[in-house]
Amino acid sequence: MTKSLLLIEDTPSLQMIYKSVLESGGHTVKTATTAEDGLALFRKEKHQVVLLDLMLPDRDGLDLMKDCLALKPDAKFIVITANGSINRAVDAMRAGAYEFLVKPFNEQRFLHAVETALTDTASPTAKNGASVEPVGSFIGSSTAMQQVYRKIRSVSRSMATVFITGESGTGKEICAQALHDHSNRASGPFVPLNCGAIPSDLLESEVFGHLKGSFTGAISDKPGAAAVADGGTLFLDEICELDMNLQAKLLRFLQTSSIQPVGASHPQKVNVRIICASNRDPMEEVRQGRFREDLYYRLYVVPIHLPPLRDRDNDVVEVAETELRKYAEIEGKQFRRLSPEVQSLFRELPWPGNIRQMKNVLRTIVVMNDGPQVTMDMLPDNLQDELTYTATIPIQTSPPEETTAVGLDGLIGKTLAEIERQVIEETIAYFDGSIPKASKVLDVSPSTIYRKVEAWKKADRNGF
Repeated sequence: MTKSLLLIEDTPSLQMIYKSVLESGGHTVKTATTAEDGLALFRKEKHQVVLLDLMLPDRDGLDLMKDCLALKPDAKFIVITANGSINRAVDAMRAGAYEFLVKPFNEQRFLHAVETALTDTASPTAKNGASVEPVGSFIGSSTAMQQVYRKIRSVSRSMATVFITGESGTGKEICAQALHDHSNRASGPFVPLNCGAIPSDLLESEVFGHLKGSFTGAISDKPGAAAVADGGTLFLDEICELDMNLQAKLLRFLQTSSIQPVGASHPQKVNVRIICASNRDPMEEVRQGRFREDLYYRLYVVPIHLPPLRDRDNDVVEVAETELRKYAEIEGKQFRRLSPEVQSLFRELPWPGNIRQMKNVLRTIVVMNDGPQVTMDMLPDNLQDELTYTATIPIQTSPPEETTAVGLDGLIGKTLAEIERQVIEETIAYFDGSIPKASKVLDVSPSTIYRKVEAWKKADRNGF
């Protein structure tokens, strides 16, 4: 590649070394030793890739980067920082930096970061207002997911650590796989490891490996996930489940890119990108003393938050019908879509288990029924119990004081069916038409209420 790079570094010896390495890699380099000179060069030539030392004599490097990005938002900034200033690098990534390098770093790592940034500049990306196609195996085109797709495409080619957050079942591993598949490491291994599913006494061996005889049961050498992921991506799911001792070892691994298997006397270098995820709030875990603050800042460089299914608008129906057709093919059934009534219900349900929970419901429906569309009578009777959303504000179970309740006098002369209809309709009206909320108060399945409402509408139309 022959594109011109801008190097802003105030230490003459380091500037000379960096420039020499870049030129030996076939790059043309312009240099500056101050923020003022660097900004002047950038204004003139609008460099696509800038290597920036955050510690400059005349101005803060982070402020300089922000000014440059205001002039050219698609410029790729690779920030350089000392080991003790990792928090500054994290701030830079959040402010729009493409990548960061912590001194000291080797020549290969340096050139790889530059070449990745240059390659990425040639890849067209959607502007903020443009529609973005889903990445990986994600389904849905809601505004919330458009932001996720943009972020995945933006950071996938970087070596920066990505921290994925979101409720259980929102697709954190799908996100991690998409980041890997769109990176320059796509041909390398993608190794997922669920930190919450492995006993704490075995977790160190699972991550870093062990040698034969290093502990009882170690009958042979075993490479850990970090070694298996060499040249690719290591995905640490439920990272907040790590105990404090292993957190310290993980931090050392991130700082040195070296692992030491249990029982080994010498460390070994690996080239791994780290992606981690948690359904907890990592900052709250730090406040509670359950997660190391220094590890948090090392991992929480580029955050991606996956929205819950209930916040994804019509994605609920799109996801449901896509999964429905998959299960229908597996089971040899004819299902193609949801009925309008089921679509309406699915949009209103809170889905606390998100897509994973929806899949379970759909699988049950497909196994037990058949037809071109899912209708209300096919829904599991315990759907309300399965989908009780405990994280919402408690629903008021009695009307306000100023609301006049239906007295016995108002019920005399009515049949039991008429009383039932009156109670259900007034409860639905009280909750602004929300059948799931009404069903919770009445302690019946929302599918039961939907069926009754449809039956009443049909009877009214027919004059019964």
